[in-house]
Amino acid sequence: MVPSMRISLDRDSARDRRPVYQQIADQIRAQIEATRLEAGEKLPPIRHLARDLGVNRDTVALAYEALAEAGMVESSVGRGTFVTETQRGVEDAPPFEPSFSALTDRLLAFDRGRPRFGSADTAVPMHSLIPDPSLYPLDAFRRALNRALQEGGPELLLYGGPQGDPRLRAALAQHLRRASLDPTPEEIVLCHGASQGISLALRLFAAPGDSVAIEEPTYNNVLAAALGLGLETAPVPMREVGVDLAALDRTLARPEVKVFYTIPTFHNPMGTTTPISHRQAVLEIARRHGVPIIEDGYEMDLRFTGRAVPPLAALDASGLVIHLFSFSKSLFPGARVGALTARDRTVDALVALKQASDLSDALPLQVALAAFMENGDYDRHLTRMRRVLRERRDGLLEALEGEALEGVRWTVPEGGYQIWVELPEGIDTRDLLTDAIGAGVLFAPGSQFNHDGRASRCLRLTFAMAETADLRLGVARLARCIRERSERRPRAAAGVHI
Repeated sequence: MVPSMRISLDRDSARDRRPVYQQIADQIRAQIEATRLEAGEKLPPIRHLARDLGVNRDTVALAYEALAEAGMVESSVGRGTFVTETQRGVEDAPPFEPSFSALTDRLLAFDRGRPRFGSADTAVPMHSLIPDPSLYPLDAFRRALNRALQEGGPELLLYGGPQGDPRLRAALAQHLRRASLDPTPEEIVLCHGASQGISLALRLFAAPGDSVAIEEPTYNNVLAAALGLGLETAPVPMREVGVDLAALDRTLARPEVKVFYTIPTFHNPMGTTTPISHRQAVLEIARRHGVPIIEDGYEMDLRFTGRAVPPLAALDASGLVIHLFSFSKSLFPGARVGALTARDRTVDALVALKQASDLSDALPLQVALAAFMENGDYDRHLTRMRRVLRERRDGLLEALEGEALEGVRWTVPEGGYQIWVELPEGIDTRDLLTDAIGAGVLFAPGSQFNHDGRASRCLRLTFAMAETADLRLGVARLARCIRERSERRPRAAAGVHI
């Protein structure tokens, strides 16, 4: 280790929730910024620093990679890793140090807590919910887009209305009727994917300082959206059949809680679907407290087995529920098209917020999507997707069964892309991720789905990006990592479904 570099690690997750690689990167960054490490100074080789700190080489490699992404260091094959040379102005002025808002600082801290997966191109990608690009209907969508541009002419390149293209809203209204929803085109507001839809719906009901009730674990980007809007989160624990109803009742009774965000179908990250009786109970609790619901149906088109359960919005007779739909998982994320379904004055408020946010959406994409749905190409694509996803899910579950991991449980989804795996007590899946990256497999640690980022013995596995053979390989690699972490633990119950 270079004489001027000092690193002290805290492996107690109760005191320091940052992954070990992030602690290393942050301390090296601080020493560079304090000029205790000079520009051009060489950092220790990865293997030497890993030995001195008593960590895996991949942990140090991730730290160096994070520093390189921040422009703090640069690496050269055969030479090593060096502190980046500082560029000075004519008068050798110090660099500008921006002073961010408190909300931005909170978002930056949240982002630093996200897992870093590195650039292991050969690793099995079981961490991502991005659909496999090999399944994108590229040719069919190109034809729809070309026709839209040819027929629409220059007017298609102007601003559109803030509510979105009427033709796509009509096609979506017809499509949603198959899921027991019955909106008119006027009750649909188009948006830039589910992410913007979540932010719009949260802004509709909550102001900075208010709270949003969320399931825990939950979709990590809703946590970021709440942070960015200055909202607090009120977590409600998830059970096997859905959100804990008694805890939900207590949470929605709190005056600062203004809205409840939920994913009842193919829950992210758990993959579970709540039964109709549970959905009715959720609606009754929300009605009693007068708290609106944001229902995220982001994967609703990807059911490949079992009987469909009506969305909360289909069971709601009072207009309490705003339903969110997205093409990002069922088609491809580059479409950047989502839809909010609401009623009466809520629609007017959403349109006003949408116009204040971005004036309008990209008309060429929306018109192309409308044609893509009208001519049956979207339905044909879904038929193929559902077949492939069921095959991949079955392969993943069979691989888990075959490993017979002691004390490990997992969910069995009826659709979507993800399953939730629970490991024996005492395993922090953030630490396990470091082992897994070194072994050539990626997953999402459970901590990223907790509102406070606390340690978790759970993890999310997805079958979105990898083919069946690769999923089996990934499970075998992950199983070895789990066994190595568990070999000194007491024997537990055999793996079972949850």
